[in-house]
Amino acid sequence: MRLVTFLRLGEPRAGAVAGEQVIDLNAAYQHMQERAGRPRARELAAAVLPSDLLGFLAGGDSALAAARDVVDYVMSTDAAAFAGKGIVYSLKAVTLKAPVPRPTKLILVGLNYRDHAEEAKMKIPEEPTLFSKYAHSVIGPGEAIRIPKVSDKIDYEGEFAFVIGKGGKDIPREQALDHVVGYTIVHDVSCRDYQMRTGQWMIGKTFDTFAPMGPYLVLKDEIPDPHNLDLSLRLNGVVMQHSNTKNLIFNTFDLIAYMSQVFTLEPGDVVSTGTPSGVGFARKPPVFLKPGDIVRIEISGLGVLENPVAAAE
Repeated sequence: MRLVTFLRLGEPRAGAVAGEQVIDLNAAYQHMQERAGRPRARELAAAVLPSDLLGFLAGGDSALAAARDVVDYVMSTDAAAFAGKGIVYSLKAVTLKAPVPRPTKLILVGLNYRDHAEEAKMKIPEEPTLFSKYAHSVIGPGEAIRIPKVSDKIDYEGEFAFVIGKGGKDIPREQALDHVVGYTIVHDVSCRDYQMRTGQWMIGKTFDTFAPMGPYLVLKDEIPDPHNLDLSLRLNGVVMQHSNTKNLIFNTFDLIAYMSQVFTLEPGDVVSTGTPSGVGFARKPPVFLKPGDIVRIEISGLGVLENPVAAAE
């Protein structure tokens, strides 16, 4: 199942993609309960399948099971039953936001592909290098990456990310996958001059619009091996990065075990696992993003995340 956050009358809603349709999970669950004659269907839907994705993830396995029931219900019911009820939409007709628009934590990993560490002329890390972005950095598919007024050294970094569905502390590596709900694409846009001013990278990473995410949160049961996924980034149609998640230095299981020694992981945490070689600042001459550019990131099984680049507003 592919989960999304989409806009309905300006309100972000949790949905599931089925073919070329988006199902409003909360509204569809309410409809299912009403047709079954159950009282207080609205309140029941709010409790079982909240309308926002963070609330949905907090519901854990029971919310996932209910979502699967809802998708089966919608797909097996005559479409006329949903006409005009705000339950089923054409995928092309809705605006997708980042699947997790405001992550509880947005954690990123630096230098996590050997070839990228080498092109940056930095030592291969013996432990994960972690930094974070603030939630205001997050934008969805099709939204513009804004070049800030204070710099033009803006770089691209396509990344594979996993999303926590079950919280925990001190998680053993062999149990790490139990805590993952699914996977998505994150673009770790980076302001290189701000990033390199000190030993702390975050200031160059967390400008507004510097974390495009999406288009989907693909549940883990659809991805048999998260560590064998092709990743590519194209800038204006030209391939700039191409690798596979099998080349990660620290994979999903390593990162969960390492991070959870330090802080509690929570449903809705998004962890972006690093970028391969081919970034702009390491090229000769350097290649930086500019207004009018189009950045397209594709990861096998996870879809395509595409964003235009524009000047600051």
